[in-house]
Amino acid sequence: METRMEEGAGDTVTELINGVDFENSKHQSVISNGYGPYAGTLTHGYTCINKKNGYTRGALQNGHVLASSDEECTIKNMKGPIKNGYIKTSEKPAQKSRILKESFEPPTLLTSALTHISFYILMFLGYLSQALFPPKIVKEKNRDGYPPLFDRFASFYSRYVYRRIRDCWNYPICSVPGNEVVLKDRITNDNCWTFEFTGSKTKCLNLASYNYLGFAENSGPCAEAAINSIYKYGVTTGGTRQQYGTCDLHVELEKLTAEFLGVDDAITFGMGFATNALNIPTLVSPGCLVISDEKNHASLILGIRLPGATVKVFKHNDVKHLEQILRDSIYNGQPNQPKGQYKPWKKILIVVEGVYSMEGTIVRLPEIIALKKKYKAYLYLDEAHSIGAMGKHGRGVVDYFGCDPKDIDILMGTFTKSFGSAGGYLAGTKELITYLRQNSFASKHAWAMAPPVAAQIIAVLKILMGRDGTNEGQKRIETLARNTRYFRRRIEQMGIIIHGNEDSPVVPILVYLYSKIAAMVRTLIQEKIATVGVGYPATPLMEGRIRICLSAAHTKEQLDYALQVIEKVADELGLKYSRKPINSEPVDYDKIKVYAE
Repeated sequence: METRMEEGAGDTVTELINGVDFENSKHQSVISNGYGPYAGTLTHGYTCINKKNGYTRGALQNGHVLASSDEECTIKNMKGPIKNGYIKTSEKPAQKSRILKESFEPPTLLTSALTHISFYILMFLGYLSQALFPPKIVKEKNRDGYPPLFDRFASFYSRYVYRRIRDCWNYPICSVPGNEVVLKDRITNDNCWTFEFTGSKTKCLNLASYNYLGFAENSGPCAEAAINSIYKYGVTTGGTRQQYGTCDLHVELEKLTAEFLGVDDAITFGMGFATNALNIPTLVSPGCLVISDEKNHASLILGIRLPGATVKVFKHNDVKHLEQILRDSIYNGQPNQPKGQYKPWKKILIVVEGVYSMEGTIVRLPEIIALKKKYKAYLYLDEAHSIGAMGKHGRGVVDYFGCDPKDIDILMGTFTKSFGSAGGYLAGTKELITYLRQNSFASKHAWAMAPPVAAQIIAVLKILMGRDGTNEGQKRIETLARNTRYFRRRIEQMGIIIHGNEDSPVVPILVYLYSKIAAMVRTLIQEKIATVGVGYPATPLMEGRIRICLSAAHTKEQLDYALQVIEKVADELGLKYSRKPINSEPVDYDKIKVYAE
């Protein structure tokens, strides 16, 4: 086993960790510019470091220790003699730590039972309706030897379950999705089979869009930059990046993106979904292993499946499970080999997201980087929801944890959220980006990003980097962080269960019952608040929710109004499931500290 592990993992080294909080197993402490643990003392098989009389000692557990990206210290390069199992080291200032506070309170047994019972009743009524009044649908013929074109359960679910509450989704809008949004009113006279527009409109507070930094605007410097680009470049370049579709805006955008992220180079694409789906197949092939978080986005899943690589899934944000898969996979090698033969993987790629848009959780990036280095794997980080929205400078979870961006092999992100535009990027080393420019399906076959889209992103990047001569970018980053903490703390004080990290602008409010999801969405729209309801099969049956997306464009007054209405609706529908002790101390918006040194 040692030989195989060495072949796939390489040398392991001990990291000297200071400032680590082991006190609360629910709050995971992660070193901001290194890698650190972990819930509780000596858990997950990691090394706990103790200090004693100027010496540092690592307690080995499960035969492995952590590696560090900042300073790899081995006994060979440590100064001082070994004494009583301790290694004399030079004193260093204690590293700052970041406490990851995430909440995942489960529902009560009664709530679980009622959720299941209500759903089964809904399904029973659907099957009964289908039996008594068979739908007039086209039946597939002459399909012998072929799989069915339509999934029977999906068709049934769409007609008899989702259809009943279809009015809660797919609302047409006729405005910019800023801090407010205008909905086109509609009615249904046949139980949501069809809809008719009434001709009226309703302006709502927008808690449903990924407009994290508030740049989805139809006026201002970014909109002006996009408009001016149309007069110079038109609305499209009319070709792919490799076939006369590149203009100087693309070159400028990629240079700015790489500089903003702190890496060598970047390449941009016209569609965020395609950035994942069409580029991952150029990076892996049969004989490679991809280890994916179970909550990864559909674009990642599609891109992972296309090239024929072996795929293994680890539990959401579970670093212990990830390491177990890494160790087992390296030890066993590629499957389906002749008996007694061992064939190592061509490469191992770990795929994670920065902020998970449905869960509101933040990736445990420092720990995953440590594992990636220890086992000589590659790391693909999707920052679609974290770039711009996280970190002191808006550079995503890498900035949030203070990690070195060059420790991530492939940085991916989209411009559709924080930048109020469209498209995506991949960033990394010069060699990687040069390879993608030559081989990427999205670069070869998809039309280049539209010039107005590129101009909008460039304008936003210049604001975030302070190139516009103002501190507007920093103000928006800090306002989003303050809005996030304020809103989450107030919601928790109501006794409502929310999931995710305290710094995540995605706030899932757990509702559980299907009927309550529909009732809450409808009631909030009546109160002129637009939200998104999410239930099975988009989430597990027991995790139906209302997803709130916060923005720097939201004012405190708007948040207070939303909180007041949500509390009223929670009382009416019985949504105060939380059993945690409630801190009734008033939350002072202006005193909330964000990104404090």
